Amino acid sequence: MAHYQFIVAYDGTDFKGSQRQGIKRTVQLVLEDALREIGWNERTILLAGRTDSGVHAIGQVASCNLEWKHSETTLVKALNARLPGDLAVRSVRLVDDTFHARYSASARTYNYRIYVSPSQNPLAERYAWRVWPEPNLAVLAQAANLFIGDHDFQAFGSAPKKGGSTVRQVTLSRWDQVDGGLQYAVSANGFLYHMVRRIVLAQIQHASGIIPLETLRNAIENGITISAGMAPAKGLVLTEVSYGDLLPAS
Repeated sequence: MAHYQFIVAYDGTDFKGSQRQGIKRTVQLVLEDALREIGWNERTILLAGRTDSGVHAIGQVASCNLEWKHSETTLVKALNARLPGDLAVRSVRLVDDTFHARYSASARTYNYRIYVSPSQNPLAERYAWRVWPEPNLAVLAQAANLFIGDHDFQAFGSAPKKGGSTVRQVTLSRWDQVDGGLQYAVSANGFLYHMVRRIVLAQIQHASGIIPLETLRNAIENGITISAGMAPAKGLVLTEVSYGDLLPAS
């Protein structure tokens, strides 16, 4: 019996999130079904993070024990042959028994894509939130800088555990111009539920003149909720989970 780490990608459109919820079609349920077909017999796999219904990933991490007598390359092929087209294992590697997909992680990185256009484009909008008029990139950059550092983000989400800390350390918060629109990248040592989508919405509302910069600053520094809404799930992608010196996930 060996302990394996899996790097997983998925189009979240038709998944009810990543975490198993009974018989609903989730990433965890579908991946566990494929593993059982090749002899896995444990109760559950571990995931690095929970993604909501509709959220995508190219760097989700899973781990489990598995009796496998062939190579990691063969394991990737065996699983992908049993997985649907919207879920794939990108790589597999042996890890130490102490490795935990969630608790060993030191940071997670998400990207959020904005499609800038006055008219609809179904292909582009499958993986992006269409926004018009175009937000000012310099205004967004100023807002993004406010999130960097250690802050109590209670205004932007809830802790995974009831009564848990809502303080997180954000190390990257940046907007870039990309083909067809804008992309927001954010990295932190952890995220609250719905935190990234609420942060994105708040910044877009600021750039649209709905929320003053000082109100946004007050929400970050004093935890005062400014909006109950969230940016659509379809624009969000979990791109990477990092494990520091313990085990970089790539």
